[in-house]
Amino acid sequence: MKFKVFLFLFFSNFLQAQKLETLIKGGELLVTGISIFKTSKLTESKDKTVDSKFVATVCVKNKLAEKITVKLDGKDSEGNKVIKELVVQNDGKECVFEIPKGIYTYEIILSNKEVFKKGEYKFEEEITIMVNKE
Repeated sequence: MKFKVFLFLFFSNFLQAQKLETLIKGGELLVTGISIFKTSKLTESKDKTVDSKFVATVCVKNKLAEKITVKLDGKDSEGNKVIKELVVQNDGKECVFEIPKGIYTYEIILSNKEVFKKGEYKFEEEITIMVNKE
């Protein structure tokens, strides 16, 4: 009888130890997996900001009472013409992705075809442009 109790206690402790060991290994795998994803994201973000010839995103927020059209006109590093056009609803936001770095002329046109603002801007990093009445 004592032997059966001893075997029962021995096997229950053994099973609990295996469960605990499995749980610990599962936790290690989870932490390792998360750290791999975190490392790859950091590497990607460093590569894009340092070595990239492109700006990841250029966004335009419209705070006017009517929709606007934003025209961007520029050249990439090889001299090819780059033209982008965004239609932004009132209280809306639109973005251009992977636009070549450089100097662009911009034109903000109201819905009645009147030019609201015109100028030049050098895109070197991600930016959000706010269009206000001011």
